[in-house]
Amino acid sequence: MEIEKLKDWFTSYKQPSIVGRYIHLEHIKPLIDTLSNWASVETLGTSENNADINLIKIGNGSKKLLFWSQMHGNESTTTKAIFDFLNMLSDESNTISEKILANCTLYIIPILSPDGAKAYTRLNYNQVDLNRDAQNRTQKESIILRNLIDKIQPDYAFNLHGQRTIFSAGETQFPATVSFLSPAGDQERSITTCRKIAMEIIAEMNIVLQKCIPNSVGRYDDGFNINCVGDTLSDLNVPTILFEAGHYKNDYEREKTREYIFYALVTSVSYISKNEINGDNYKSYFDIPENGKLFYDIIIRDVVLNEKNVDIGVQYTEELSENNVKFVPKIVKIGNLQKFYGHREIIGNKRTIYNENVTVEVVPEAKLLKFRLNDELFSTELRKS
Repeated sequence: MEIEKLKDWFTSYKQPSIVGRYIHLEHIKPLIDTLSNWASVETLGTSENNADINLIKIGNGSKKLLFWSQMHGNESTTTKAIFDFLNMLSDESNTISEKILANCTLYIIPILSPDGAKAYTRLNYNQVDLNRDAQNRTQKESIILRNLIDKIQPDYAFNLHGQRTIFSAGETQFPATVSFLSPAGDQERSITTCRKIAMEIIAEMNIVLQKCIPNSVGRYDDGFNINCVGDTLSDLNVPTILFEAGHYKNDYEREKTREYIFYALVTSVSYISKNEINGDNYKSYFDIPENGKLFYDIIIRDVVLNEKNVDIGVQYTEELSENNVKFVPKIVKIGNLQKFYGHREIIGNKRTIYNENVTVEVVPEAKLLKFRLNDELFSTELRKS
């Protein structure tokens, strides 16, 4: 797949009405209404708080592809990319789209956890992680997804997620902007045929992404948990591809990552539409480095605290406020962080953080450190070890 063509397509097909991190059902409802003019749209059921869970069905081909996004409500990047991809598929003049729709039938749940999306949380209305509910299926959302799987018997499954900014592509200084996984189907993490098929597709996406984000594609950990949906599908011998939309430099709104997810969706679905995939070309999947955890959002290097030279690691917490996601800096580590990287790094030049900046809180044995560096305010609770 040519990168320049993908860039042009993304520019043409990007859905302008959904941007940023906070995406929920009200944002996509007008898009779903418009889609009903040319695609099959139905309500599969409702969430635990009675919000609609929609299914979009397009294409007439024999290869059945199932996609679901925002199983975790605060992981919205793939939802944006799905609507960009749908815009492309709606273009009858696009020959790639024509081939996809002739050879494949796509079943897409754009938001599986509408309650979690509205509250901007990983959990659903009942505070359950739907990606740990694949076996017990205690939640309405889990039942809806499994019923759809049983009904359509997909040939391929696309499990669409987002990941935190902590991840590196291997043990390197490169962030894992996009990560993939062919999940294990058993405790031994056996390399089964269904896993090989998913690995081959991931390898194709990696070839394309290396041309635009070299060294920034990661491979997610394949530790087995049968309660996860992807692992359950692999156990059922359904080739499953986990997408993890990660961090690109200065892209906390995940708009650049959205573009690369779009590239990956177009590449993978086009590859499926054109080929009978048997998994023979799976080995280059293992050339993708497994994700490390080497990043902080900010590292403040070489400051003096209590007469010691230290580095300070800061992570943003995402807080929903007045329908916007705010990124609030919290100090999570003080010490020697020379083996870690910051998406942003501030050189402290041995500036001293004075004791008068440390104040005792109500919490017993706890201290709250607040300080200002380069006109930015940071704070953390320090507990005795």
